[in-house]
Amino acid sequence: MHEFRDYYGHRVRLAFADHPFSPSPGHVWVICRYGGRWLLTDHPRRGLEFPGGKVEEGETAAEAAVREVMEETGGIVGRLEYIGQYKVEPDIVKNIYFADIAALVERGSYLETNGPVLLEALPDDIRTDERFSYIMKDDVLSLSLAELKQRGLISRGERSGER
Repeated sequence: MHEFRDYYGHRVRLAFADHPFSPSPGHVWVICRYGGRWLLTDHPRRGLEFPGGKVEEGETAAEAAVREVMEETGGIVGRLEYIGQYKVEPDIVKNIYFADIAALVERGSYLETNGPVLLEALPDDIRTDERFSYIMKDDVLSLSLAELKQRGLISRGERSGER
């Protein structure tokens, strides 16, 4: 289990285990790869971030992850893998997923976002890069990328774009 403070100073607990904080979390966050690039969405207030959002009534967290990726990027999830879960005190619990995107389709609306952004690499200085959302600026991202590498879901150099 990892524990740290997020961008705003809230206590965060993160575990790469089977639903350690809630069997039915209220939120999801999806780290996406498409064609060898990172697929993010451009939130008009927060900036660039991986897609995610609330789990709606009657859907599973995995269904919410697939829906949020489509709504915010036009990405069709080919493979979705549960990675772990984190809790932001006092009461926000998010499942973290990794998604291989099979295709991108253009949408008339990307709801609350400006649509997809493809990046060859995530910057090493992402914590200070003003283009990126606060969601991308705490240890959830760096620890999740390390977990993805350990599981062999991404290669060692994929943060910097190396293959």
